Amino acid sequence: MTSTILASSPTTETIFASPDEATAHFDRLLRLETDCWDVHESLQADEPGFVLLDVRSPAMFAAGHIDRAVNFPHGKINERNLAHYPAGTRFVVYCNGPHCNGADKAALRLARLGRLVKKMIGGVEGWKAEGFPLVAASPAR
Repeated sequence: MTSTILASSPTTETIFASPDEATAHFDRLLRLETDCWDVHESLQADEPGFVLLDVRSPAMFAAGHIDRAVNFPHGKINERNLAHYPAGTRFVVYCNGPHCNGADKAALRLARLGRLVKKMIGGVEGWKAEGFPLVAASPAR
């Protein structure tokens, strides 16, 4: 049996990070990002511990969004519009998905305003890929 530890391949051409480097890197990623499964699981609780912000346009939100999400387009994130959220409120933001940087823009705005924030990686497309449902906004009466 040959050892795969010493095998050379495109993956092993560059050196692997040390365990300390890997720990620091992945710890940082998990402080900044969460995934669709973890958000879905958290939303099963009465109090998930964060406010979920759908930072897409109102039209896209109306067409389908994650249940319990608040529509808050990233361009409207400012101190005045956040005033009703207490200072320690934790936010999770999402947009369409990997091809969209709206969640990054929203997270940056929130962080610059001194708010706690994580991005839900995958966005709506990741949510659907996991098999989780979207809800449509109720029509106005």
